[in-house]
Amino acid sequence: MSLGNLEPLFTTEQLQHRIQELSQEILASYGGEPFICVGILKGSFIFLADLLRTLPVEVKVDFLGLSSYSGTESTGVVRLTHDLKTDISGMHVLVVEDIVDSGLTLSYLLRMLGARQPKSLKVVALLDKVARRTVDVDIDFVGFPIEDHFVVGYGLDLDEGYRGLPYIGMFPPSAE
Repeated sequence: MSLGNLEPLFTTEQLQHRIQELSQEILASYGGEPFICVGILKGSFIFLADLLRTLPVEVKVDFLGLSSYSGTESTGVVRLTHDLKTDISGMHVLVVEDIVDSGLTLSYLLRMLGARQPKSLKVVALLDKVARRTVDVDIDFVGFPIEDHFVVGYGLDLDEGYRGLPYIGMFPPSAE
């Protein structure tokens, strides 16, 4: 499929504007206290990089890898593919997610990280697909709520493709 055939959902400009707003919301919530961003691989890496560039404070960063997708569908099974290198006990932790849909992966992640006794645990998700939610999860900061579309670009992928798009596009139903 040609990249030019994707219907844009959020432009580069819309993404950058909303990330600036999220940055201010996040800073206000921590009240000047230090925190660590935990990016969820691989989808959040572009969002996390852009978010970090908008934060005027020093922020620690680490990554977790989780997988629950095959193609365009969730398998329903979450597996850890890469663990943190940082001990987060006693730290304020901001989980940086690309998209939350069923809530299964995020619920698993929050239980796992909560067991490591952070000082606080908050979540920022670039996209929130509430229509797909099967597990209740709290998201502290949401970039954009979206309808039940499969989306790619800006770090989000389809079988590892499309991640490098500078915008978020809807994957056409005819190509699913």
